Amino acid sequence: MKVLVTGGVRSGKSVHAEHLVASAPSVTYVAAGPVYDDADWVQRITAHRVRRPDSWTTEETNDVAGVLRAATTPVLVDCLGTWLTTIADKADLWERPIGDAELVVGERVSELAAALAEVSVDVVLVTNEVGLGVVPAHRSGRLFRDLLGIVNQGVAAACDEVHLVISGRVLKL
Repeated sequence: MKVLVTGGVRSGKSVHAEHLVASAPSVTYVAAGPVYDDADWVQRITAHRVRRPDSWTTEETNDVAGVLRAATTPVLVDCLGTWLTTIADKADLWERPIGDAELVVGERVSELAAALAEVSVDVVLVTNEVGLGVVPAHRSGRLFRDLLGIVNQGVAAACDEVHLVISGRVLKL
């Protein structure tokens, strides 16, 4: 089973994703995004760890494809939005031409989709649905929306199911 769980901020998507893998004796939880010393990031990861069983292993990395290729337990990836922003930061995509940014992100999505096709364990990926959220009206906000749309569409195509979570309610698409 490969499931993409999407929804707006504070929609309940992460909790839903955790429920999808809760019956597994152990889970690899991938905190996908910044692995640098950022107080907000540390606080977010700490809060999520409190909710999860002790049998879950946390990997703080942006190499989601690498984790999937090595996975021996179900994997929960949270969140593709932070995964994308780290890619964009490292490749300095915020100031590059939009077409260049789309190519870089498209390559990373292809790598992730290939890893999803190879993995033999269950995988649940969490992302923000940019079509439902307020996007700042500046270039970076529009670029983030467009790039996350590329991520979401590419990953959804590689998954068996997509779940949309709104106000804690789940709609299987």
